[in-house]
This record gives sequence, C-alpha cells and structure tokens, in this order.
Amino acid sequence: MASLIRRYGLGLTAILLALTAFWMLALVWIPYAIMLEQSFRLYLPVTEVGSAKDVYTIANYLSLFSTSALKTFLGVDIPLPVYIFITTVLYSIFVTAICVSLAYPLAWYLAKRASIEIVPTLLLMLVVPMFVSEFLRTYAWFVILAYQGPLNALVELFGLSKVRWLSGYNGVIVGMVYTYFLFMFFPIYNSLTSLDNNQVEAAQDLGAKWWTVHQLVVLPHAKTGISSGCTMVFMFAVGSILVPVLLGSPSSRWFTEIILRTMFESQDWNTASAYAFMLLLVCLLFVSLVMRLFRVNLSDIAH
Repeated sequence: MASLIRRYGLGLTAILLALTAFWMLALVWIPYAIMLEQSFRLYLPVTEVGSAKDVYTIANYLSLFSTSALKTFLGVDIPLPVYIFITTVLYSIFVTAICVSLAYPLAWYLAKRASIEIVPTLLLMLVVPMFVSEFLRTYAWFVILAYQGPLNALVELFGLSKVRWLSGYNGVIVGMVYTYFLFMFFPIYNSLTSLDNNQVEAAQDLGAKWWTVHQLVVLPHAKTGISSGCTMVFMFAVGSILVPVLLGSPSSRWFTEIILRTMFESQDWNTASAYAFMLLLVCLLFVSLVMRLFRVNLSDIAH
C-alpha cells in the first residue's frame, strides 16, 4: 500500500483501489453470492415465494442425478445430465490439449526461429480473423464442415467419400480449437520471448538433443505461459455456448446448453444457478490442478 501511494499519490491510489473494489464486489462476488444463494432455493410460483415451501434445500443439485433419462458411459448407465457434464469437461480438456500441442511449436518458431522481419506479418495473420465476431467465425466453420460444404467437395476431388464432419463432437472440437487457439498461443509466445537465447545455445553446445533442450530449458521457462493458456482455454471451452449450438449435433450436447434451456425455456433460474455453480467448481478445480502440475501460483497464471 505504501509503495502504491509513493508511486501514484494518495488520490490516484484511492481511485484505483475503489475501482478494483467495485469490480470485485459488484461484478464478481455479489453476483456469485446471489447465484449460490438462489441455487439452494426451490423454483416456486410468485405467490409461494416466502411461504413455508420457500426453504433452503439441495434438491436443485440432486436434480442433476435424476434417473429419468440414462446414458451408458464406460459400460455403466448414468443419468443423462451427469453424462453431459462429464463429456463437456473431458472434451474441454481435449480441446485444451490440442491447443497446447499446436500453440507451443508455433510460439517457439515465432519467438526464436522466425526472421524478425516476418514475425509482425505472421502475428497479424493470426490476429486479423479475430476482428470478426465469434458468431460469424463459427458460422463460417458450419458452412465449411457442412455435408455439402467446400471441405467435402475437396474430399471428393481425391476420390474419397463424403464425411459428416458435424456429427458427434467433431465440429465442436474444430470450432473451439479455432476460436480459442490464440488464448493459448499468446501466453506461451510472451513467455518464450523472454527466454535468453544463450541458455538454449549453451545446452546445444553441451551436446543436448533438441528434445532435451525443450524438456530442461524451454518448457520450464514457458510453464507460466502454458499454465495461463490452459486455464483460459479450458474455462472458455467448458463455458462455451455459441460453438456447441452452431457446430454441435443431437448427440453432442454441451452442459451450458442445459443451463441455458433450464434458465430461459423452463424459467427455472434456481436449478440453472445450481448447475452453473457446479461448473464453476470444476473450473476452480482445474485451475488448482494446473497450478499443482506446473508448480506455479495464482499470480503466475494471472500474469
């Protein structure tokens, strides 16, 4: 606090703290507190709100485990909402893994191998598509992956049969990787740009193979960028709604679709709040696992 006052003065420091407090309270903690409180209350008609039926209960959370509809997962019949919840988390992890595998080599090339003259052009080529709205970019992939779309037309040119790219989770994975790739790329790229080339050259001079250089020198330096990218991509993927709706199929429902339909179609905001809070807990658990895996703290991820 004293260092902030010395740097910015008492007035500016007070403004910064007030804005931060407003952001955290009004836009984060208070909405989450309301959502948590509503998740423990039943959805009741207006006339019954405040009556003897208006009590705190975990019924909204238990509704996730309703056995009215079952789905087989790993040979076991489980409730359909639980199945959708599990598959959403697993495919979000899969999307995150794909983004890491694609972003790391590209970030390494642009940060340490590409000519300084072409790096701005390549970065611009990556960023320019993001100037278009997410809806238009996702819809473009719907057109590309359609059964009568240009991708299947290209497949037919090679004498192959058409593929239903939008069946299952194929389209959802492609759309999410494309949409959230830069959220993985830029943290890794920023961490690699600060890597001293002398460390890499020293390891090579000592006879280390390229994979040893990356394992012992590059990856430890880039772990803050990788952990930050993994956190962002997973959270965006697990909470995505536009991509699953446009590129999904009846067999690839996303958990956020259940929350959306529960909230706006059924008007059951209490159950939707319970589902949303459970999804939030999964995100917090994922962040904790990433911090433990990469041995970083929360400030490293936020940075």
